[in-house]
Amino acid sequence: MFERKTRDVVVRVEPDFLAEQSSPDDSRYIWAYTVEIENQGPTEYQVMERFWKIADCRGQVQEVRGAGVVGEKPVVRPGETFRYTSGAPLTAPSGVMLGSYKLETPDGERFDVDIPLFNLDSPHEPRLMN
Repeated sequence: MFERKTRDVVVRVEPDFLAEQSSPDDSRYIWAYTVEIENQGPTEYQVMERFWKIADCRGQVQEVRGAGVVGEKPVVRPGETFRYTSGAPLTAPSGVMLGSYKLETPDGERFDVDIPLFNLDSPHEPRLMN
């Protein structure tokens, strides 16, 4: 699991290669990733926007921006954790993802929370030991 803390918010990500949905012969590699957004502070936050940068091992980069997450703009109250699962397709056997969420407090303050860099490593990519 990959983790990053910004202010009072901890973001954890756990990627999972989906072999049954992937087809290496067709250059299709599919991952699910589960995200937890934990509020360790005294104020509730609403997830307003997301930004993802996805880079594969061949240098192709995609950027994804949008409102909320998985069709929602969840409110995360103090001591709570919001959890969701989404997916990412690549045309290469490995890559990385990172990004940020824009959160908003009840008084209208907006700030960015980092999503940690995490690896998308499939079993179809040879690993080199250093």
